[in-house]
Amino acid sequence: MIPGAHILAGFSLGFHHRRELRRLLDNTPPHTGILTLDPSAVHSSGIKALALDFDGVLANHGAPAPLPEAVEWMKRCEAVFGGDRIFILSNKPTDGRRRWFGENFPAMRFISGVRKKPYPDGLLKTAELAGVPLHSLMMVDDRLLTGCLAALVAGARPCYIRHPYVSFRYRPGAELFFWLLRAAERMVARIISPL
Repeated sequence: MIPGAHILAGFSLGFHHRRELRRLLDNTPPHTGILTLDPSAVHSSGIKALALDFDGVLANHGAPAPLPEAVEWMKRCEAVFGGDRIFILSNKPTDGRRRWFGENFPAMRFISGVRKKPYPDGLLKTAELAGVPLHSLMMVDDRLLTGCLAALVAGARPCYIRHPYVSFRYRPGAELFFWLLRAAERMVARIISPL
């Protein structure tokens, strides 16, 4: 695999799915975070399994474990979906995070050994392991051109987190980079698919 190939894929696939990305952006309220997602309502809408990004979705960038409020939300998700139908699909699956989940949510699995998002490989593997069709799988991600785009490519349902967890005190350089990257993705989505 060519280093950075997933970044080029994001632009190419993003252009192909530009209208869906623009609709997703326009239809997602600015303060959407995981705590605004009711697991029971999501399940009632036909979703049978979840793929969760980590950075920005469950914790600030680079954190070793989810934030306490994210842990409570995951417990609610586990009660609705079952832990074996919740997966962590992160481009940074660190050993520390794997250990944390192994100790706290042992039924939830990390997806690894696949190409990075926006390639759909991780979602295809997730659906296979969960035993659900792709249209009943939701990818929860704070990035339009990675996880949300991977969901569109795979035929899964994207859930765009527009209000991600951020801590400029913990890792200011990384947080600033990803804050700017998210803003750039929103700008690109608006430019390449005007109303």
